[in-house]
Amino acid sequence: MFHSAKRVLLPAARAAAGVARIHGSAAAPAEAASLAEAYKRVAPQLDVPSTPTTYLKERPAVSATIPEKLTLNLSLPHAMPFSAKQVDSVIIPATSGQMGVLPGHVASIAELKPGLLTVIEGTTETKLFVSSGFAFVHPNSVLDVAAVDAVPLDQIDGEEVKKGLAAANAKVASATTDLEKAEAQISVDVHSALSAALGL
Repeated sequence: MFHSAKRVLLPAARAAAGVARIHGSAAAPAEAASLAEAYKRVAPQLDVPSTPTTYLKERPAVSATIPEKLTLNLSLPHAMPFSAKQVDSVIIPATSGQMGVLPGHVASIAELKPGLLTVIEGTTETKLFVSSGFAFVHPNSVLDVAAVDAVPLDQIDGEEVKKGLAAANAKVASATTDLEKAEAQISVDVHSALSAALGL
């Protein structure tokens, strides 16, 4: 039975694999139908098995015109400050540098570094300090930001930031192991970014 199934199904699977498809697009109906027919001939008592492509969702439709607004989703482990919020643009603190995202931006993924995330709605700017995370720009003008933490800039105490930076620098100087040095350097990086965001 196995050899018979292999003989019939393998050519159909190879033919289907030879056709390139965009990830997330539906399989061509003819391919799926021919595989199902071949499977039913060999093993009529069994259901046609699901494949990984069975579970893929269709890509969201991309408009032919650029929308006027960007849809922002900002997710934190404990909250969602922005959910499907229509904004004009967002400036992200990416590891490669500041990244401005407007409607119609090319699809991309960016790692966030500690810094200022600015959400622009008309003449209003909302500034949040993010510690780290990722930003996903989708081709349908949706921006998903998954951050470890995001704090409004006006809720950050500048004096505490100065004290924290001094303590972090002292830890770097006194660190003896690689782990201690790495932890202290992370603290310095975060406090330095906080200090820069506050203009200290």
